[in-house]
Order: sequence, then C-alpha cells, then structure tokens
Amino acid sequence: MIFAAIADIHGNHLALEAVLEDIRRLDIEAIVNLGDCFSGPLDARKTAEILLGLDLPTVRGNHDRYLVEQAVEAMGPSDADAFRQLDARSRERLGRLPFDMVWRDEVYLCHATPKDDSTYWLETVTSGGHVVPRPIAEIEAWADGVPQSLILCGHTHLPRTVRLSDGRLVVNPGSVGCPAYTDDRPYPHKVEARNVHACYAVCEKRGDAWAVTFRQVPYDNMAMAALAVKNGRPDWASALATGFIR
Repeated sequence: MIFAAIADIHGNHLALEAVLEDIRRLDIEAIVNLGDCFSGPLDARKTAEILLGLDLPTVRGNHDRYLVEQAVEAMGPSDADAFRQLDARSRERLGRLPFDMVWRDEVYLCHATPKDDSTYWLETVTSGGHVVPRPIAEIEAWADGVPQSLILCGHTHLPRTVRLSDGRLVVNPGSVGCPAYTDDRPYPHKVEARNVHACYAVCEKRGDAWAVTFRQVPYDNMAMAALAVKNGRPDWASALATGFIR
C-alpha cells in the first residue's frame, strides 16, 4: 500500500496544485486529507473547487469546524475571509466531514488528536512560548484505543514522525499551504516550519512496517504572499515568503 497524506491547506490553491502535480508525478493515486482546508486570507474558493472535484477521504479540522459552527461575526479574520468566499455547497460539505476515520482498515486519520481537534499531539507549548516535543508518555496516552499501525494527524503544520513503544507510527505530514503562524493557546507562541515549500508525506507499507517520506514542493509562494498583503495580512505574507513570522 502506498498513498499520500496532505493537511492544512488553508486556502492556498497554488500550493495544493503543486502538491497534486508532485503526487501525480510519483504515480500515486490514493490521497487522504487531514483537514483545515480553507481558512486563511488566500483563495478558499479555488481551493474548494479543486478539493470538491477530488472527493478525497477527509477529516474535519478545527478551522473547518469553525466555518460551519460559528457566526461569521464571531469568527477570526482568517475564518471570516474563507467563509465569505465559500458557497453553500462547500460549507455543506464541510459540515458533513467526520471528526476522525479509519481508512482501508489500517490507517487512522484525525486532524489534531483522537480526543479533540485543537490540541497539539506531538508538540507542546511552554509558558515561555516555546514549541517543544511532547513527552512520549503523553503521546502514547492519547493513542490508547487506536489499534491501527499508522496514525496520521496534522494541526501543527510541522512534519514529524513518532514511533510508539508498541511499534505504531504517528505521522504529521506538515502543511501544504501555511508554513508559519501565531496562536495564543495555551500560551502565545509561534509555529514556524522555516521553509516556504508545500509539504506533504508519502506513506508506504513494506511488509509489516511503514516507510514515510516527507516531500517539500516548490511553488509560486511569492504570489500567495502578495495576495496576503493585498488582503491586509502581513503576518501571512511573512509566513508564505520566508517560513517565519517576522
């Protein structure tokens, strides 16, 4: 079995198109999507047109949930920008996304953790605002009850693998469309991938083991940075242009 895992597109249709072309070039047909598809000051409409046409196995991200559960006036600016671009059909599809799923009996998919969609699983944030690896005991505790040998999550936008003591593998494929961001929970902090490429993962089962390859795909990130500037979001422009929040 071989497939591609994508996550955290955040309305960056050019990054998504580059990743899909790279997947086609590798002759990989199966793709799973770990959510947070549209939120951001970019092009949610074009991103939706692409994703709806693909009909990928997809789980709901926290920002996907905000787009269907919150009133637009209560949304943050990234969610509100995306909401105004999406038509009723796209929002209805978001509302039907599952929290998690088991794909082909062997792969567990969630956006953040099996418990909720807005907590970092493989990382944690210190009171000083530093993003650091989460202790393995805590990671394993959240994997309790998930029997699949491959466990996929997104949310932090950082490509990472963690092998559990029983051999199960937890994989975050990184972000297709948003290489850096700020957040204020549980403490104010920055998450920075420190590269500008569109990221995803290729997962291949070889015997009883999973091989994971992280792919970093160049695309016209400066066009997306310019769009973020046009839409009044210098923080996003910095992230897209540099991989850092500056």
